[in-house]
Amino acid sequence: QVQLVESGGGLAQAGGSLRLSCVVSGRPLNRLAMAWFRQGPGKERDLVAAITWNGGSSLYEESVKGRFTIARDNTRNTVFLEMNSLKPEDTAVYHCAADLDRYVPLENRDPAEYDYWGQGTQVTVSS
Repeated sequence: QVQLVESGGGLAQAGGSLRLSCVVSGRPLNRLAMAWFRQGPGKERDLVAAITWNGGSSLYEESVKGRFTIARDNTRNTVFLEMNSLKPEDTAVYHCAADLDRYVPLENRDPAEYDYWGQGTQVTVSS
């Protein structure tokens, strides 16, 4: 069983930064494709960023391009989301997700296609 535990959320001011971490256990991280999703109040769960199993390629939702960076350290079984220039509209619960098919194409896929999820970490950005 794969477990994902997120941390690093909290309260930030607009223009500030936060760094989220997702620690993965139960399977070597280099066997998994990974992504970060977010779900704002009353909204659907949307992809924020995705990264291939070796970190060679990444994909970003349009509104976070140039502000957020997804990265992974397979030796530490951890995936990161560096968030800069935060905006109030970034307020959401952020979840990391894992796909057992590490060779899955890097694209904006439906959340239901991911195999494992973390509980999420709340990010609140004040104006």
